[in-house]
Amino acid sequence: MAAEQIAFIGGGNMGRALIAGLIAHGTSPASLAVADPNETVRSALAADFGVRAGTDNAALASAADILVLAVKPQGMAAVLAPLAPLLAQRRPLLISIAAGVRTASLAEWSGTDLPIVRAMPNRPALVGAGITGLYATPATPPAARARAAAVMGAVGELVWVGSEYHLDVVTAVSGSGPAYFFLLAEELAHSAVRRGLDPHTARRLAVATLNGAGRLAADGDGDLARLRAEVTSRGGTTEAALKAFAAARFDEIVAAAVDAAVLRGRELSETQP
Repeated sequence: MAAEQIAFIGGGNMGRALIAGLIAHGTSPASLAVADPNETVRSALAADFGVRAGTDNAALASAADILVLAVKPQGMAAVLAPLAPLLAQRRPLLISIAAGVRTASLAEWSGTDLPIVRAMPNRPALVGAGITGLYATPATPPAARARAAAVMGAVGELVWVGSEYHLDVVTAVSGSGPAYFFLLAEELAHSAVRRGLDPHTARRLAVATLNGAGRLAADGDGDLARLRAEVTSRGGTTEAALKAFAAARFDEIVAAAVDAAVLRGRELSETQP
């Protein structure tokens, strides 16, 4: 049986990361194709990975078993609606990685009852260390869910959510989350500089600590409270720092940040056509 054809509309950072991840996990470049209006992007994908790259979305969709929609949210309707007749004939699995575009809109623009999965990867997917939140419509069968998981799992871990609205929480935690950790590392470096360390040394300490803490958490059992306790000696420096965080209501700051991100995600989704 011929290999399943996976086509990407959009070959930007996340499309490129998925193509690289799929090939690294054994997918043949002959099974992959991408359409993108940017000639530089197309040339790079063809040269780096040996995939077919062009500009004709219709030709791409007409041969796709899985169609990954990696375009900007505001451009989704203009990309998807003209493909409706082809999609009704081919009936591919649609995977959308466009933030804020609801499955109801995707179904409306595609013009037929296709299996649809929304995926919210995060930026560490660019280095194969991402985590993706997935939501499937009730009409999407288990086999299609498994196919979507195989595609998105090429760039990291996966979690499924039972409600589409929970993708806004996924976005607030893991989608925006890298920026939160970068901000903390940035402020740690700034604090070290204010206390006499040179900026290069301060940055190296902060970056290595960020990386090492993440590896400890990922390689262990995921018990974050236990990991924190293991670093915290009674009466020591870490305890003093954590007490300062608590006094500043760090928990409330984090909760407010996540709430703000969730709210903004829902506002953005409501502005999509």
